[in-house]
Amino acid sequence: MSVLLLKTASQVRTQVALLATQARSLALVPTMGCLHPGHMALVKAAREKAQVVALSIFVNPLQFGPKEDFGRYPRRLKEDLKACEEAGVDWVYAPPEEEVYPPGFQTQVYCERWSRLLCGKTRPHHFQGVATVVCKLFALFRPRWAVFGEKDFQQLCLVRALNRDLDLGVEVVGLPTLREEDGLALSSRNVLLSAAERQQATALSRALFCAQRRCLQGEHSAWVLTEEAKHCLLQAGVRIDYVEVVDEATLQPVARIGAPGARMLVAGFVGSTRLIDNILLSPGGQIGDAA
Repeated sequence: MSVLLLKTASQVRTQVALLATQARSLALVPTMGCLHPGHMALVKAAREKAQVVALSIFVNPLQFGPKEDFGRYPRRLKEDLKACEEAGVDWVYAPPEEEVYPPGFQTQVYCERWSRLLCGKTRPHHFQGVATVVCKLFALFRPRWAVFGEKDFQQLCLVRALNRDLDLGVEVVGLPTLREEDGLALSSRNVLLSAAERQQATALSRALFCAQRRCLQGEHSAWVLTEEAKHCLLQAGVRIDYVEVVDEATLQPVARIGAPGARMLVAGFVGSTRLIDNILLSPGGQIGDAA
């Protein structure tokens, strides 16, 4: 069965209403397109939970700053639709910008604490844009589940807080990061990298895996692990935005890693492309635990 392409909120509401009469469950996978195997893993998880899987494709202008890569963010709807059909996605919502933000649109959602940390320090409007579009998608689709990847860990934390604070009633599911064989986290932005930059970008995962290994060997100082990760990134020529070790629940910095663990998050520029990654640090566990 071919995927059903929806381009307007009215079309979505019609399908959601029909679904309600059939008492069938719905899971939503929000994306910005340029789909890769990581997205397909989210679809698979959604399919295991719900009878109907919807995937949204929308490059959200509100989460890009004026000097960021909104214009060059990869867009390939034709290929994405084919991938969705092969993966068994039922609906794809791919609206034009004016459908999501029509003339006169003036309401945005601000999550105060989450928006000021980590990526929020250098991208001050980013998470306001994320929160706004996710709130609109949850209100429109009213899914039972929504599936996100842990690579965007701060985003996952924000979505969970948004869902809880506004009583949206969605079960937010987070899936571990998928990686290439050389460790690079799957990301739509990877297609923007040249061959040399692609090799350079593996420094992010190398720094994280080194920190995880050192933690398992007994180094629990967040400062030491952070400095070692920075050294790895700088040696590879990555322009660092931040490297921080934080509490998983609050994203506040921690001085030492103890039970149940903490998470190291990194962000940096390889050429002109900004990449992020993260990994769980724990005194106990295995190398390569979910990131």
